Amino acid sequence: MSRMSQLMRALCVTAFASVSVTTMVPTLTHAAGEAAPAAPAAPAIPLPPGAMAIVNGVTIPQSFLDTAVRAAGTRAALPDTPQLRAALKLQLIARELLIQGAERAHYGSRPEVQQAAPNDRINVEVQSWLRDTVHPAAVTDAQVRARYDAEIGSLGKDEYKPGVIAVSNEASATMILSALRAGQPFDALARQYSVGPTKQSGGAMPWLSFKTPVTEGRTNGVPLALAQTLAQLQPGTTAAQPVQSGNVWLIVRLDSKRPMQTPAFDQVKDEMRKLMQAEATQVAVGQLTASLARAATIQQ
Repeated sequence: MSRMSQLMRALCVTAFASVSVTTMVPTLTHAAGEAAPAAPAAPAIPLPPGAMAIVNGVTIPQSFLDTAVRAAGTRAALPDTPQLRAALKLQLIARELLIQGAERAHYGSRPEVQQAAPNDRINVEVQSWLRDTVHPAAVTDAQVRARYDAEIGSLGKDEYKPGVIAVSNEASATMILSALRAGQPFDALARQYSVGPTKQSGGAMPWLSFKTPVTEGRTNGVPLALAQTLAQLQPGTTAAQPVQSGNVWLIVRLDSKRPMQTPAFDQVKDEMRKLMQAEATQVAVGQLTASLARAATIQQ
């Protein structure tokens, strides 16, 4: 993989046809600056027992949300918080809106849907409908070049390979630092205590690059406090104190550091185009979902 920014390392993009509804939905409610699904206010009637929401008369069970929360905890080590539940609820509502759109268009009777495995039929139905319904404009050569130039311009002279353990309070962070000083392995502590997405990888993060000296707004998407800490560490060392970033505390280790080497435009332009086209599709699907929501009656 090319040695470049986080975006450039994410250039392995699956084709739109292979993306499942559950994979796409997290991007739907905020694409293109759209607000989360808004709909005409439903009558203030209490939801029936066991219901999370009702979308155009169709009940979404509370058990769907509970399952989504558990999956988020397993796959991304996300803690069960009111914020996570609110976001996942909106995603499930968006998913139901897309399913209803496909059903109204009678995509359930399509041969590819009927031939799919029972557990895959909803995804296949919605994918088929979206492929025929959503047609974002093709990404131009000029747009790809502009994106490449912006990416190159955001990089620093070095890149950093960090390890990070994220916890929800300073006391936990201090306890973990004490355990590290006592000789306990960083990766084992990350798997045991981290509440961040690097939990499963033992705290390992991808290579990062940002401009130095570190200043706000020029960190290439890296949290400011993390970038400042990494820029000061020597490879193989851990920050002596926990680092606060937003509402989490980070134990930061710098595993390695190397000079930044950027790929030529011709090396990455095709993959960048695929990524940008996938992003355009997500934006278009988000806009479609917002339109469906505005015309829907949603009780939650």
